[in-house]
Amino acid sequence: MLLDDLLAGSGLGKADILEVWQPHAPRPVPPGGPLVTGVAIASGEVGPGALFACVQGARFDGHAFAADAMARGASALLCGRRLELDLPQVVVRSVRAALGPVSAAFWAHPSAALKLVGVTGTNGKTTTCALLAAIFQAEGWPSAVIGTLTGQRTTPEAPLLQQQLAQLLAQGTQAVAMEVSSHALAQRRVDGTEFAAAVFNNLSQDHLDYHGTMENYFEAKTLLFTREKARLAVVNRGDPWGARLVARLSGGPAPVVTFAPEDASSVELSRTGSSFNWKGTRLELNIGGRFNVTNAVAAATTAVELGATIGAVAEGLRSVSPVRGRFELVDEGQDFAVVVDFAHTPGALGEVLRAARELVPPFPAAFTDGRPPGQPSRPGRVIVVFGAGGERDRSKRPLMGKVASGSADVVVVTSDNPRSERPEEIIEEVLKDIGLREDLVVDVDRRKAIAAAIAMAHTSDVVVIAGKGHETGQDFGTRVEPFDDVQVAREILRGET
Repeated sequence: MLLDDLLAGSGLGKADILEVWQPHAPRPVPPGGPLVTGVAIASGEVGPGALFACVQGARFDGHAFAADAMARGASALLCGRRLELDLPQVVVRSVRAALGPVSAAFWAHPSAALKLVGVTGTNGKTTTCALLAAIFQAEGWPSAVIGTLTGQRTTPEAPLLQQQLAQLLAQGTQAVAMEVSSHALAQRRVDGTEFAAAVFNNLSQDHLDYHGTMENYFEAKTLLFTREKARLAVVNRGDPWGARLVARLSGGPAPVVTFAPEDASSVELSRTGSSFNWKGTRLELNIGGRFNVTNAVAAATTAVELGATIGAVAEGLRSVSPVRGRFELVDEGQDFAVVVDFAHTPGALGEVLRAARELVPPFPAAFTDGRPPGQPSRPGRVIVVFGAGGERDRSKRPLMGKVASGSADVVVVTSDNPRSERPEEIIEEVLKDIGLREDLVVDVDRRKAIAAAIAMAHTSDVVVIAGKGHETGQDFGTRVEPFDDVQVAREILRGET
């Protein structure tokens, strides 16, 4: 594609493009500009004919790598200022803001031909996307998911995102459920992407190391619900921030549809799933946790608005297997439950512990003598193992400790991806608001902490291992060591440690 055609197809105007500079001899440019064969933001990924975008990040400025990109065969630059290089340069007001539309134009705007749903919120994005894809598949719409479990980033950078969407379209995919993170929205990665629907699940404290305040975090999330991006907004009115978003969007150009936890009635929960009524239909879900009922309602509401039938909703939800690291039950025949979950924020940890509490049979102490056969002699307990990640929002560490202390019977604090920080110092911050209690265990070694929690579990207890979920490594900054909470729990339950 010629550079001029690429810019015309991007929809960028005079307010966005400050200058298109063309070099003269010894590198004359043909009419229409050079041929562009790809879009790249890392100079090491540049091939002959690529347009290199000089993205300025927190640690590196892409303009410093423009010469390297030129040496590797770049045909043009997308930059924030003119550089002393004999290469065609599109100078824009914001490279980040221009990159998405340019990438979408290069890949012929694939999102416009897909039923693309963007899901945002602090918690539940991964599960909601899995549920949406299953419903779409049941409706007969070949579907796919883009998110935490499919790539290095929750939401890919714009060039890779548009390439993936184009490839899915070429493969016959009709519907895509995509996680959209607040970082991606703030960094304009989904600019130029058209969403058939945008879903807001919830908002609670997270990523304040990046956004600074909850208001900034919320404002980043709202960027998904602009007229340019989403044709439909589906918002959790039961969440305080969701209610604010509904009020903001009401009367706007795009329709707003709401959902809430109470939309599901007659909810029955078990360790392996749930069943509930929604719009006059009994639905079954093979994923545990009351909060996942709300995720299912979000997916069902969105899918029906996009044309799916109630029958497809029922079939899709029933077909979904437990999502990796999301309230995942680890069963090795023990008489107590072990659940692994990605919960790494105060809000998510609270939701998971409340869901775990609902799985604990509340047998009274009176059953100690003459109790029914097979019944435990005391109420079951919730035992939680968790930590906090290094180099992330420090203010949530004591909040997580407070949530755990108030919601679990036994608290085991350990290490969780300390990165370059000392694990012991992170743990001290987590312990700040827990206070003195007999049922508190501290062990910086995560494997030993999980083993301790499992060793103290008895019949009808629920052990929650929180924080890492699907992750398969423990990040120590200079190295990442293999560590999988699910696998470690299985080994301990089997007696293999």
